Amino acid sequence: MKCNVENYELMHFARKDEERQLNLVTIVILSRGKCGLSKCVTRYLVAMAAADLLVVIIDLILRQIPITFHSLFVFVLEIKVSHIHAVLLYAATDCSVWFTVTFTFDRFVAICCQRLKTKYCTEKTAAVVLATVTVLFFFTENGPLSLSSNFQSLFLLILTVNLIAIVILSRGKCGLSTCTIRYLVAMAAADRLVIITEVVLTRINYYYFPISFLEITPVCRVIAVLTRAAIDCSVWFTVTFSFDRFVAICCMKLKTKYCTGKTAAVVLATTCILLCLKDVPFYLTFEPVEIIDNLPWFCNLKTSYFTEPGWVSFNWIDTILNPLLPFTLILLLNALTVRHILVSSRVRKGLRSQSKGDNRNDTEMESRRKSVILLFAISGSFILLWLTTVADFLYYNIAGTSPRDYNDSLFTLQQVGYMLQNLSSCTNTFIYAVTQSKFREQFKSAVKYHVTLITKLINYNNN
Repeated sequence: MKCNVENYELMHFARKDEERQLNLVTIVILSRGKCGLSKCVTRYLVAMAAADLLVVIIDLILRQIPITFHSLFVFVLEIKVSHIHAVLLYAATDCSVWFTVTFTFDRFVAICCQRLKTKYCTEKTAAVVLATVTVLFFFTENGPLSLSSNFQSLFLLILTVNLIAIVILSRGKCGLSTCTIRYLVAMAAADRLVIITEVVLTRINYYYFPISFLEITPVCRVIAVLTRAAIDCSVWFTVTFSFDRFVAICCMKLKTKYCTGKTAAVVLATTCILLCLKDVPFYLTFEPVEIIDNLPWFCNLKTSYFTEPGWVSFNWIDTILNPLLPFTLILLLNALTVRHILVSSRVRKGLRSQSKGDNRNDTEMESRRKSVILLFAISGSFILLWLTTVADFLYYNIAGTSPRDYNDSLFTLQQVGYMLQNLSSCTNTFIYAVTQSKFREQFKSAVKYHVTLITKLINYNNN
């Protein structure tokens, strides 16, 4: 058995070595500049290949081999040397990821921004961008921040894109009604609060900054309440938007009265206030884990929350309100909307086939199609990403088990559900970009403006 393990490890290292050699050959071929690619593209591809080569070398030579052959490489496992290896590995991995991002952005400018192409897509600009990214990551990869830089960078990017979406939608130049814009802005703002409270203040803080002022009991109680309120608002704003689109498509008589900007503002404000009031009792469900110098630290759910009838009832009401009832309502509203669309489409096709205007475009159906695509994209994303959490809830209630008694597989499933639930707060902006052409135009304009500004600053510094 031991021999088989050693043979497998040797085969693994041999495969890694082959990858390293192939990567090195790729760098040499691209560097010669005879592949028919522009100098700008060549710079990015060489940088990406070099970063990938560094990852393979550092991961194979400085981590895998010393761990496997411990007796031969004891010095590599010393704390200071090991820390240097970790920093180099994280920096190389980050550069590999972000070189891909910069290359993707370069191709976006080259294809979609013809006026900016001649200024940005040059060998000199590529060198400046790549050097800046390299310096930033190699000089910031130290301490606990290095362990979560990819994670934090991703959510920093999502927060930035989310803010841009809010600004673009608020300007009202996306060809959407005032009513729809109100709902989309509210959903984007709620999603932003979920990312800040649940991901940044709770998840990242728990894993990478376990001892901070955020762990003081009153503070983490407030964060818990804000997190619950943000998640509830994000979910129920999706429900209200789905209901608004259902009324707009299926209830023509009610459409003029309900589908207005004023009604949307009243519905959103009322929903937000009621959900915040519902979540206030969560502040009382936590107790401190320990008291240090008369200061309570950390938050732990009280045992009475699971035993006292009042708290048990509150927990059931909370679970019904999120996610069971929203999940059911969105499925029901979408099913009714689809049914109405199919019936009305058949009727309209029958009427148009009998009229002389059979060859003309149906502008009403085209407008309705865009609205339906946006509705189904948002609600469908919500259903898919919350499905694991709902399945987990149904399982431990039907099976009569407690999440605290989960085995490794069920615990992994639960954590995947939480991850997908948080991901649902990051998808709407990308849905807007995919389904709404005018939103894409506004987003391109915003990107062009910032790229032009950055390019001017780079040229100014070079001069």
